[in-house]
Amino acid sequence: MVTIDHTIQDALGLHARPAGQLVKLAAGFKSDIHLTFGDKTVSAKKLFQVMGLGTKGGSTISVTVLGEDEREAAEAIRGYLTEHI
Repeated sequence: MVTIDHTIQDALGLHARPAGQLVKLAAGFKSDIHLTFGDKTVSAKKLFQVMGLGTKGGSTISVTVLGEDEREAAEAIRGYLTEHI
């Protein structure tokens, strides 16, 4: 299992466009990928769940990746978050 903490830099938070791109990226991996914000944990492969987290700029999310390609998935997710969100 790999866990990543990321503070959202985008003032709008994890809104529709970056959430959609994140979901598309996550869907390309076999591993289970979950996002946690506050007391909510959702699948990173489900757009409405990701958008339902209610993040804003400055929010810190945790990403948990578990599965056969977890290292590759975690690095891809980390890279996307760092560059776009």
